[in-house]
Amino acid sequence: MTVIRVLVVEDDATEAEARMHALRRQGYAVSRVETGTEALKAHQDSDLVLLDLDLPDIDGIEVCRSIRRSDNKPIISVSSRQAEMDRVLALKAGADDCVDVTCGSREMAARIEAVLRRSARRPAPPRVIVLDPLRIDVVTREVRLRGEPVALTGKEFDLLHMLAARPDAVVTRKELMASVWDTSWTDSSRTIDTHVRSLRVKLGASSWIITMRGVGYRMGRG
Repeated sequence: MTVIRVLVVEDDATEAEARMHALRRQGYAVSRVETGTEALKAHQDSDLVLLDLDLPDIDGIEVCRSIRRSDNKPIISVSSRQAEMDRVLALKAGADDCVDVTCGSREMAARIEAVLRRSARRPAPPRVIVLDPLRIDVVTREVRLRGEPVALTGKEFDLLHMLAARPDAVVTRKELMASVWDTSWTDSSRTIDTHVRSLRVKLGASSWIITMRGVGYRMGRG
């Protein structure tokens, strides 16, 4: 029998320990990180993410959005926020469920089982993203333009993939720093702009990446 690996993202040690103890009693393999930056690195080694929305470095909703963009695994957000809009934003960001921090262990177990059942029927994310004449192979990390290979650095590929995975959406600078550079560092303009300029040169047209002034970037067409 395969053991489900649950990643608990929670900075409150007491709350995290209680949640982890209950999950282990239910047969799950559990690990924990305290920050959004750590979650963006550690989620790849888990089958399900239990994500607190109130994190010390990155807003949990942005963490949820970044994980969902690169991974299809179930995400349950945990929130002490009472506003309905916060729960709505979490669900729109890609969470499969959103529960209150006071949720008991039995209810949490039932919700985990429910999202695991739903995720088993969820189609896998595409291996290849095609935006003719651009082709991005997510598995081999190869990019081809009109059939010719485009040599990108690791960060350039991650940046391009993040934009191309949601070609009609605007990706904020904060999201890019959290997902591509694993940091919440706010003075990000020079780092991001340098990589965007390099990508535009390598793709042969500035129109491949559209600047949304004051917000971030979105994918364009060459």
